[in-house]
Formats: sequence, C-alpha cells, structure tokens
Amino acid sequence: MEPVAEKGMLPPGQRLARGWPVSHYGPVPRFRAERWTLQVFGATANGQTRSWTFDEVTAMPRTTVRADLHCASGTSTTGHTFFGVPGGALLDLAPPAAGVTHVMAWAEYGYSANLRLADLAADTTVLATHHDGEPLTAEHGFPLRLVVPHLFGYKGPKWLRGIEYMTQDRRGFWEERGYHNVADPWAAQRYSYQEEDES
Repeated sequence: MEPVAEKGMLPPGQRLARGWPVSHYGPVPRFRAERWTLQVFGATANGQTRSWTFDEVTAMPRTTVRADLHCASGTSTTGHTFFGVPGGALLDLAPPAAGVTHVMAWAEYGYSANLRLADLAADTTVLATHHDGEPLTAEHGFPLRLVVPHLFGYKGPKWLRGIEYMTQDRRGFWEERGYHNVADPWAAQRYSYQEEDES
C-alpha cells in the first residue's frame, strides 16, 4: 500500500496534523535492557513460547516502510519512514498453529490490541525500532513499536512486549472500550456501534 500523501488524499473524516503528535494511554515506561524481552506465545505451531532480548530483535530481518498514520480521533500524519522487523518475518521465526486467525499485541502495563493474522502479516506492518533514520524516542514507543499503517493507530501499540496467537478473536484494550474491532480508516471504522451496521 503506497502512502496516501502521494495520492493527495486522507481517509474520510481525517485532517492533517502538524508534526507527529504524541498520543498514548498511561505513563511512558522506562526501558531496562536487562529485563526486556519480546515474546511470542499462545497457539504457536510447536506449542512453545519464543523469547528474544532487544539485541536479538535487532538482529532479526529488517525492512524500511514508508507510511502514513491515522488516529481514530480524526488526525493524520503523513510521510513517516519506519525501520524494523517485518511482521511477516516474526511469523516465520515463530510460526503460528494452523488454526490461528488473530493475534493480540501486548505492550507495557497490560495494554493490548487485537488484529487479524493477515494484518500482522501485511507487507507494511513492522515492529519498528527507528523512525526517520533515528531510534524511536521513548514517547513514541522505544524500544519497539508495532506499526500497522493500514489500520487506525490504536491497533499499533507502543512499547510492544508480546504477540499472542489466537484461534478466535478477542477484543483488546480500546476495542473493549467502544472502539471498532477492525479499525480500517478508509472505511471510517472508528466505533464499535458501527459494527452492527456492517453485519
């Protein structure tokens, strides 16, 4: 998916924001390298949990993704360049079981966001360590931020700590609080009440 800025378009109901506003729920966590791991667990192909240190994550296959970001509050920022681990590469390193349809992305303080497996595998999805050539700042998700640019921003948690493979869908933090379960900005899928209209 090419950045929408090149098309001169934004999703319906969105307006362009200046810079890259900081938006998150809760405090900014302190990174402690000696305690930090990324885990993949749940319905893995071999039934085991995989775990990596930050140094091991940075040694994984890497990619660069140019993307626009859209917040469900109505603001969009364009022309970001993220560098990190492709979502598909993580799936290759820790394959899901055959029946997996969704994942839960877990971040610091128990924050969570559910995604379809295909969303994690999308070419533009990246577990980012860098933004515009520099390491992410703490406020923007250092050391690891899930970026899913084809969905609203609440589907891409900052301070990512784990991916849980699931054989059925389960709502995450904002989805339990009235936000749309799929969150496609081009379909203006902001709120859960819209799901009833789509069925």
